[in-house]
Amino acid sequence: MSIVKFLVSKTFLKQLVLAIVALVVLCFIMLKWLNTTTNHGDFETVPELRGKSISVAELELKDNNLVMKIQDSANYNPDYPKFSVIEQEPLAGTKVKEDRKIYITLNPSGYRKMNIPEGVIDQTYRQVKPMLEALGFKVGKITYVDNIGKDMVLKLTHKGNTLKAGDKLARTSVIDLVLGNGNRP
Repeated sequence: MSIVKFLVSKTFLKQLVLAIVALVVLCFIMLKWLNTTTNHGDFETVPELRGKSISVAELELKDNNLVMKIQDSANYNPDYPKFSVIEQEPLAGTKVKEDRKIYITLNPSGYRKMNIPEGVIDQTYRQVKPMLEALGFKVGKITYVDNIGKDMVLKLTHKGNTLKAGDKLARTSVIDLVLGNGNRP
């Protein structure tokens, strides 16, 4: 029997039609199964959580059948209350499936504490100022005292307390400097 006769025979054509029908039925069953298991067309709207406390955010997410995942934050934002939500992913108003994880970033209780760096004493003001600002500190009041080293940093203070290398202060703290004026004591 030649291959051409086999391809046009009743047996081959019947098997071909059965295979096509089985494929169509299988696709139909798979699509119906996917519709029911994935809740096709059913969405939850992500609520606005920014500025709300953890407990309020958790209640709102539970009401919308969503799951909260907390991401730690090292960036304090003074515009939001302590331990409140400052970011969320996905954003508010987004349509998602139920039980979707909503990632939230919390505002820490305050600025992170930084160490006063080594070697700032007996350095010039021009060297010390950028070093302190790079760490997040602010340079406050500058006081001059009699010392032969003009603009040399002699002492660091914060709220009247003398600071030394290794002391910890919150970022954005104001550090006052005592500098030499170039005159002999």
